[in-house]
Amino acid sequence: MGFSRGCLGSFLVATMVFFVAQGDPLVPALCIFGDSVVDAGNNNNLYTLVKANFPPYGRDFVTHRPTGRFCNGKLATDFTAEYLGFTSYPPAYLSQDAKGRGLLTGANFASAASGYDDRTADLYRAISLTQQVSNYKEWQNKVVGMVGKARANAIFAGAIHLLSAGSSDFVQNYYINPLLNRPYSPDQFSDILMRSYSTFVQNMYRSGARKIGVTNLPPTGCLPAAITLFGSNSNKCVSRLNRDAVSFNSKLNSTSQDLVNKFPGLKLVVFDIYQPLLDLVINPTDNGFFESRKACCGTGTIETSLLCNARKLPTKAERPVIKSSRKLGPLASLGLEKNRIPARTTAE
Repeated sequence: MGFSRGCLGSFLVATMVFFVAQGDPLVPALCIFGDSVVDAGNNNNLYTLVKANFPPYGRDFVTHRPTGRFCNGKLATDFTAEYLGFTSYPPAYLSQDAKGRGLLTGANFASAASGYDDRTADLYRAISLTQQVSNYKEWQNKVVGMVGKARANAIFAGAIHLLSAGSSDFVQNYYINPLLNRPYSPDQFSDILMRSYSTFVQNMYRSGARKIGVTNLPPTGCLPAAITLFGSNSNKCVSRLNRDAVSFNSKLNSTSQDLVNKFPGLKLVVFDIYQPLLDLVINPTDNGFFESRKACCGTGTIETSLLCNARKLPTKAERPVIKSSRKLGPLASLGLEKNRIPARTTAE
């Protein structure tokens, strides 16, 4: 449940991908984990209200039809797949497209309304991060069955694994859940999330993954829903939520560095999306947008899933202005040899 932040994926391309020449993919596979920012349709097959498989979602996608992406067009991970040289996007693992040899190039395990804390997913009947890892291991068994263990292990080690999570844990769970915000301070809750993040990375490493990228938290206090719910009738970013995000991001960096030090051969990159998105909110016109405080569907307050539908006011397509491909560099720190551009924030 992205609370109108799913479409920020079309901007995250400016920090998650880099430009490469046409040719074979730079990596053998791309696997996606997380929440609504990267869900490509897994929630379509769940008994949950958190879905995006109806108009106006998908209006500007390549098929011009809703796919389950919480966006009018492509997600950041779709752009990532393109720039890595893939000719198709990782299919949602629970979809009918996730079958046969098409799975050899990866899959999307993400689920809108999921998070680091499995209790977040449980609230919305989404796929928890723990279950996403289990689905990933099931995918691995299918790959082994198709190409044999040796080649499969090479695919797992060479693949890029991307994770986007954390915002749902705070905005859709902690801040509105007295069972969490009364016994735990934001700092204590972020420690709980760090333990889940560490467990995720260790489970992936033990499963053969060696290249993992994770986005830090955006300025959560600037999300349209956060302004609506916690902004005290103001149109300004909620500063206390942004402070919590900054604190979380600091812990994410230090935890990632500890994991890299602990596990030989692990390439773990933290993608810094906080500052670029904060800059976008503060100066939207400089980045090709005319609005940065309202949701893109309907009245501009809280629209996601069923609250964004064909009866609402039409969304407006707007493309970010990417001024220089030289800035699109964090994935290079995952060991891609064709374009050695330093990452913005990296634990190596």
